[in-house]
Amino acid sequence: MSQSKDMRRADLIVPYQDPPTKGEMTEFSSTLSSTLPMAAMFTRNKFLGWIAVVFSIQTWLGESEDTRKNSTTPGYLNVGMAIASLGVTYLPLFLPPQASRAVAGSA
Repeated sequence: MSQSKDMRRADLIVPYQDPPTKGEMTEFSSTLSSTLPMAAMFTRNKFLGWIAVVFSIQTWLGESEDTRKNSTTPGYLNVGMAIASLGVTYLPLFLPPQASRAVAGSA
């Protein structure tokens, strides 16, 4: 007991390696797939609507099992929201806005 010998073997030491980060990229794509449809609806920009559809489908198809368990909104809901935003952007083609009476009376 008077001598304390180091019993560790140098050939069995495994250096520590940081675990790979995988959650940050999915969070960013999830944020884009949920905010782009709103931006397309507010601005009525067709290009943003199509980008929202593509991003939401990519996010839905790229979901892992952990993402499905931890996410608050399912992937198909983001896809539905993106398709709805596309419908809102193309709505003036099918239901054109009516001209106001003030503009018609001044002509």
